[in-house]
Amino acid sequence: MTNMRTSNFITTLNGSQSDKVPIWFMRQAGRYLPEYMALRKNASNFLDFCYTPKMAAEVTLQPVRRFDMDAAILFSDILVIPDALGQNVEFKPGEGPCLEPVRTVENFKLLTTNQVLEHLAPVFETIKLVRSELSDDKALIGFAGSPWTIACYMVEGKGSRDFETVRKLAAKEPELFENLLELITDATCVYLKAQIDAGVNAIQLFDSWSGVLDRTDFENFVIKPTQKIRAVLKDYAPNIPVIGFPRLCGANILDYVKHTNVDGVSLDHTVDPYWAANTIPENVVLQGNLDPVHLLTGGQGCFDRIDRICDAFKDRPFIFNLGHGVIKETPPEHVQNVIDYIRKKKG
Repeated sequence: MTNMRTSNFITTLNGSQSDKVPIWFMRQAGRYLPEYMALRKNASNFLDFCYTPKMAAEVTLQPVRRFDMDAAILFSDILVIPDALGQNVEFKPGEGPCLEPVRTVENFKLLTTNQVLEHLAPVFETIKLVRSELSDDKALIGFAGSPWTIACYMVEGKGSRDFETVRKLAAKEPELFENLLELITDATCVYLKAQIDAGVNAIQLFDSWSGVLDRTDFENFVIKPTQKIRAVLKDYAPNIPVIGFPRLCGANILDYVKHTNVDGVSLDHTVDPYWAANTIPENVVLQGNLDPVHLLTGGQGCFDRIDRICDAFKDRPFIFNLGHGVIKETPPEHVQNVIDYIRKKKG
């Protein structure tokens, strides 16, 4: 395991405050960067891009080289898990992810965890390549989609505004849905342990669609699987911190941090930073939460919001990030301007 004693990101995530706020952005490696687009042309499709270690490693490193980010995040996709489970997954231009839906017991029986490690071996090779290139002061973040969000895509077969189909399945076929969540949870634990073995220094769990659930379903479908993953990882690698990102979950975030035992929580842009600073327990490190739209538009309005976030979190450890991923039309110079502004503020 790489020595992370000099990583400000890891030090902060472990609960120590410093004058230099660590910075990284969700989706910092992506289509807004011309160097990403140039490399993307060399892959026949998006999954092949993710499964080609040399290209995936290069993309992971691009924003760190360009912007001197404090952490790199593995370039991959949350849907490699259903792909590894045996579900047909495609990324169609103009449509996004398309999966053969899992909605019956017969569909479910076609899934297996037997090939997860073998299928995802290219991802682990990518991690090794990236870690060998990063200096000790740069952390490498591994990640996975949380089981509820993965189940949303597996059942729905695509993105959705409210994921009504998967919510109906969970209500009408609770045993089937519970078995699906358990399968995803087990596969995710295997996947993340292997990421740790390959060299990641922290984990982020993305629960992008936690906001469509009521309180009871949030507890059963978001909190409980996340709690299990965190417990497995804590037992396997106690020194690897975990960040949870329960996007758009509102006040449910309080129960989330209380019961999942995540080390940090990433806040979406709808969460008021002063509310978060005054309400979320101080043992949980906060990450966030600039609206990606303001990064896109830039200017004084963006800087004013940065001031508000930094002022709200000034008395506790926090990691500066966005409330979601970088929008593909964002000018790279806006990203540089934001980083420069934050670093000048904090010295």
